[in-house]
Amino acid sequence: MKIIQANITQLPIIAALAYAIWPSAYGKILSVEQLKYMLEKFYSLEALTEQLEQRSHVFLLAEENGIFVGYASYELNIDGNKTKVHKIYVLPETQGKGFGVQLLNEMENKAKEAQNKILFLNVNRFNKAQHFYKKLGFEIAYEEDIKIGNDYLMEDFVMEKKI
Repeated sequence: MKIIQANITQLPIIAALAYAIWPSAYGKILSVEQLKYMLEKFYSLEALTEQLEQRSHVFLLAEENGIFVGYASYELNIDGNKTKVHKIYVLPETQGKGFGVQLLNEMENKAKEAQNKILFLNVNRFNKAQHFYKKLGFEIAYEEDIKIGNDYLMEDFVMEKKI
């Protein structure tokens, strides 16, 4: 597997991966309407471009044998010494093959290079992915409810890992 830093021309790849991954990741915990709303809100090319250019997100793509199988994004130096993991997803058929771990390791390495001391992320309180993060050393720091519009609410755990 190869991990590359994505550029603006590769944002359509990230959007396509999101549309392929999210129904499996969230189909049992979100309504079809909320899933559609969130994909449009966070993965339109306009939204991804804004995240890249104005909000300092760094996007990564995971590639195996010339096929993109996952993506991640992170942001360095939050509150001085923290790195926020904004996104980390791999195609359902590739889960369990170590791609998510490698993406997370890459983000952790970049955080260490920036002398950040903590990785943190939000995960839906009903998403089984929280177990993946716990296995990798993350701990639940607190709960957070985020209004995202259209009367939808993200009910998350904020998880942290000291690095």
